[in-house]
Amino acid sequence: MTTPTPDTTYRTLGRSGAVVFAQALGTMTFGNEADEATSHALIDTYLAAGGNFLDTADVYSQGASEEIIGRWLAAHPTEARQVVLATKGRFPMGAGPNDHGTSRRHLRTALEDSLRRLGVEHVDLYQLHAWDALTPLDETLRFLDDAVRAGKIGYYGFSNFTGWQLTKAVQVADRHGWALPVTLQPQYSLLARGIEHEIVPAALDTGLGLLPWSPLGGGWLSGKYLRDVPPTGATRLGENPERGMEAWAKRNASERTWRILDAVTDVARSHGASASQVALAWLGAQPAVTAVILGARSLDQLRDNLGAVQLRLSAAELERLSAASAPEVDDYPYGEAGVNQRHRSIRGGR
Repeated sequence: MTTPTPDTTYRTLGRSGAVVFAQALGTMTFGNEADEATSHALIDTYLAAGGNFLDTADVYSQGASEEIIGRWLAAHPTEARQVVLATKGRFPMGAGPNDHGTSRRHLRTALEDSLRRLGVEHVDLYQLHAWDALTPLDETLRFLDDAVRAGKIGYYGFSNFTGWQLTKAVQVADRHGWALPVTLQPQYSLLARGIEHEIVPAALDTGLGLLPWSPLGGGWLSGKYLRDVPPTGATRLGENPERGMEAWAKRNASERTWRILDAVTDVARSHGASASQVALAWLGAQPAVTAVILGARSLDQLRDNLGAVQLRLSAAELERLSAASAPEVDDYPYGEAGVNQRHRSIRGGR
């Protein structure tokens, strides 16, 4: 697997040989916050910037996101050949008892429905949207291996798995000689670094590439929110205050939030860049990260976020941001003592 660095614009997709842009275009907004015309314009803008990696899921706008992408692919056959296409299945797409989960029964239907909506015969990356505690793991992984062998998917990956879940899945697949997963899609940002305790080391150990979602922490890392000022207007929290105010109050009350934002804005000012670009550049430079998933609602947002690919942060700037955002967990084996121990082990010490 290619080791990400701040200078890597294209990277291999985890342990695979497929090459993707360092930023994926997430399409959860398609058919919801972005209408079809805007969604197609977002794809055009992304590809014009060198992007080639589209990420969607069957539950995004209850299939509408996949349908919108499918119509774009049909209208742009030449450009579509360069697209690395990813989707997901697992969550409910109906009211029946077999309309969710990772059973062979549900995944077969979910994959066929996604292929139909996308208007394609295969997808490059098929991802389990979350762990399923009810379905035997062997059943799920055997289905994915069959789908690879049948040419319906090129590779498969996971989303929202814990460290032990992804490690177990890799071990089971390897023991049976089945196709191995190549990626994991977790929540990860300067504000959400909990995955560094177990999930990042597990991904590095198993060769999985990370595809972080919510890289701007729900918009907080864009610098749009102010201390003690409730959000209003054209922000996700401002547009839905009933749902978002509790989350805003919790984040606002944390000194860590403002310590991070102060560091981000200072670094951004020194580069003449936006806060979003700095936060995305930091994330793209982290170990195991293959592609950061951008979730834009508008062309202006997307253009700004794409600028992070060209932003080069110094080692000192990366360290400053890491220090300001250090996870607030001190219990051993986490915290400073545990981190130091893991670093010594990686270097061959004890």
